[in-house]
Amino acid sequence: MNSLLVTISQFAGAIGATFQHKPAAVASSAVNTTTCNGINYVYEELAGYGYVVTDAVDKYGDTLGGLGSSIHLESGAWKKLDNGSYSGVLWSLPDRGWNTEGTLNFNPRVHKFNITFTPQSNATVDDPSGPNLYFEYLDTILFSGPDGTPCTGLDADATGNISYTGFPVLPIATYTGDGFGNDGPGGKRVPVDSEGLYVNDDSSFWVSDEYGPYIYLFGPDGKMLTAIRPNDAIVPVRNDTVSFSADSPPRYVDDGEGDDVDPGDPDSGRDNNHGFEGLTVSGDGKSLWALLQASTVQDGGLDKQTMRYTRLLKYDISNRLSPVYEGEWVVPLPLYDDPTAKSSKNPMVAAQSEIHSLDNGQFFVLSRDSGAGHGADSSLSVYRQIDVFDLSNATDIKAAGDYDCVGCNVAKEKSGDLKKKITTATYCSFLDFNVNEQLNRFGVHNGGDQDQYLLNEKWESIGMVPVDPTNSTGEFYVFSLSDNDFITQNGFMDGGKLPYADSSGYNLDSQALVFKIQIST
Repeated sequence: MNSLLVTISQFAGAIGATFQHKPAAVASSAVNTTTCNGINYVYEELAGYGYVVTDAVDKYGDTLGGLGSSIHLESGAWKKLDNGSYSGVLWSLPDRGWNTEGTLNFNPRVHKFNITFTPQSNATVDDPSGPNLYFEYLDTILFSGPDGTPCTGLDADATGNISYTGFPVLPIATYTGDGFGNDGPGGKRVPVDSEGLYVNDDSSFWVSDEYGPYIYLFGPDGKMLTAIRPNDAIVPVRNDTVSFSADSPPRYVDDGEGDDVDPGDPDSGRDNNHGFEGLTVSGDGKSLWALLQASTVQDGGLDKQTMRYTRLLKYDISNRLSPVYEGEWVVPLPLYDDPTAKSSKNPMVAAQSEIHSLDNGQFFVLSRDSGAGHGADSSLSVYRQIDVFDLSNATDIKAAGDYDCVGCNVAKEKSGDLKKKITTATYCSFLDFNVNEQLNRFGVHNGGDQDQYLLNEKWESIGMVPVDPTNSTGEFYVFSLSDNDFITQNGFMDGGKLPYADSSGYNLDSQALVFKIQIST
């Protein structure tokens, strides 16, 4: 097992951005500029690239993979060194473990790293820089339920749940044997497909998941402290019964019959694997925001052409053990044309993979296509961006009422057309990952050969830190890290006892990009 981490870096949403009123000088060669409701955003350049090797393992002997589901930077640890480099502490969230051949009894967890970043602004296409983000593994914390039983990456049961005092009813996953396909006593665990992360100042963790979709607070030791169950319009329902299954059977089920859940997709609520992909917390630590990856089933969520109008929820977390549901808005996801699809199937909706709260009241959102990148069917991605949205003029559908019940919709299920009484968030296009003139400066590319320098398909994290940690200049580094789905030919699960080689034949490193931007009014 290879425990050597080569390079990476990514910084997370713990740090609130501050903004100046007069922009600093920006080179005329800026890659892109955007104004969103009076706020100016400039994409100056790609400033960094790094990766973690595909077969690196954590202290439990499991493959590290999937590091980019979400990230977080300790706010006081970001420092500029005398030599011009930066150092910091990064928390990284993998999702539900290796699952390309079926889900496993993987214990969800969070990893901690030291990182070093050395900007290379002088890199050119003709004289590209090597990786300039370096990553040192420090620790891993495993997540457990309210009673201390480990959580699991296995899919939830089609019906049923579990109750703990002081908690809403939680999804439950029943497994046989050891949950990896071997002999064992079997058991029940709370399933968590971790997708969003925020680390509090007391080292507790907010984690959003796709299975519930729920939002969990874990203590510094990884034990669940509280849980947020969203409104009834979002909780999945089949056959008039709450049904948390995502139709993702265990790997040890080899009869091809799935999870024995019918229908495969819910009748209402979040669609399978379209739960709370995005999570962020305000700079003052008092407000938590969660965004569904795409629209609910009743809002058009069963089709890539109609799943555009997704829901953003806000909670007051001033008292972390007693979150209060405060508001809900509709965010319109962007559209793109898939060059590999029939014209009748275009345009498609670019589902979102992460959000990040800005101190100016707006949000970054990472929206992207699918099925394009290293290890995917196509090497050419056509939409992979960090965009901006603004809620200033949007309808608070919680306050408006009539949208939070089972089957209640903001858009028509078949067509995806928005209801007339609802004003969505303002959505502004901004930072394109796929600009090869920038990527090539670090030896990586979008499209072309299926090699280790091709960008991975799944980019699912956003982090932002100031260029000058001691002075608010309006310039920031924005980091994004990819999720490689634990795809490697030298992998390990179950505390290192289950070796595996992904059937795709690929080895996917966990890649990271760093963009230099400016924000001003």
